[in-house]
Amino acid sequence: MDHLFSTYQLKSLALKNRVVMPPMCQYSVTEKDGIPNDWHYNHYVSRAVGGTGLIIIEMTDVEPEGRITDYDLGLWSDDQIPTFQRIIDAVHFHGSKIGIQIAHAGRKAEDANVPVAPSEIRFSEAYKTPRALTTDEVKGMVEKFRLAVRRAVKAGVDTVELHGAHGYLIHQFQSELTNKRTDEYSALTKFGVEVIQAAKSEMPADMPLIMRISAQEYVEGGYGIKESIELAKAYKEAGVDIFHISAGGEGEIAAAGRPGTHAGYQVPLAREIKRAVDVPVIAVGRLDEPTLANAVIGNGEADLVAIGRGMLRNPYWTLEAASKLNKQTDIPKQYKAGF
Repeated sequence: MDHLFSTYQLKSLALKNRVVMPPMCQYSVTEKDGIPNDWHYNHYVSRAVGGTGLIIIEMTDVEPEGRITDYDLGLWSDDQIPTFQRIIDAVHFHGSKIGIQIAHAGRKAEDANVPVAPSEIRFSEAYKTPRALTTDEVKGMVEKFRLAVRRAVKAGVDTVELHGAHGYLIHQFQSELTNKRTDEYSALTKFGVEVIQAAKSEMPADMPLIMRISAQEYVEGGYGIKESIELAKAYKEAGVDIFHISAGGEGEIAAAGRPGTHAGYQVPLAREIKRAVDVPVIAVGRLDEPTLANAVIGNGEADLVAIGRGMLRNPYWTLEAASKLNKQTDIPKQYKAGF
């Protein structure tokens, strides 16, 4: 029977357990150049020492104006590759696999002089009004995603994740709330499909592509699970191998649609997409309790479980979970006395 510490393989990605560290922005770039520094190195490598099966580097953007803030990571230049490679090599040395989330913040780029988006609709009164991308600029944006994925592959990642959730650029194109275009990109999945195809063109054939999507828009008039299943079907056909299922992020949350904050509140969304689309999924959302994370895998609700806040609190969450669940895992010899 599958459990949190059973192995998992998807194409060339062979994981020693089902624990994922999801991408979580650190806002810690010191020179505003998108290049990781010692904080990022210690942050990711410590989770590899801590036994995490798959680590996904935080939202890494395809152009300087596409970052949430100027303190975010980027892969718009070959000069950025070596520092990512240093982190990736160290994570591999400590026995974990590693991916990277490639993204563009779109209208949520807080430090951009003029953010860009599918349409001129600002996120909220606290944000700048974006400029709508021209058709040619949208095609150019697909190319920027392609080149960023090329750099990630050169840096040595085991997988790539595209960020199609939380109200960022791909999400903005796939939502009727934010896509009011009249050109060919009025088709809600067209931009996402083209980005997926561009990413796959740069990835080895046996490297799986992850896509993070918001399966529920918690805002009046937003889409729900029925629509996100159709999104996932189109994206799977385009080349996505596994979906990372989150929710929200596209606008000011309406009180009537606010999600609960109970443990595992997003697991039903992951389960529905897994079953309806016949695709592997990563579940996320308040799964920090090891017995709950283990149950999500054991009950077949998801293939992998992402532990966010729990892993921010404890880089050795995975080792602690194995101990609590009485499961076998590799503990660094230097730490065995503690277990």
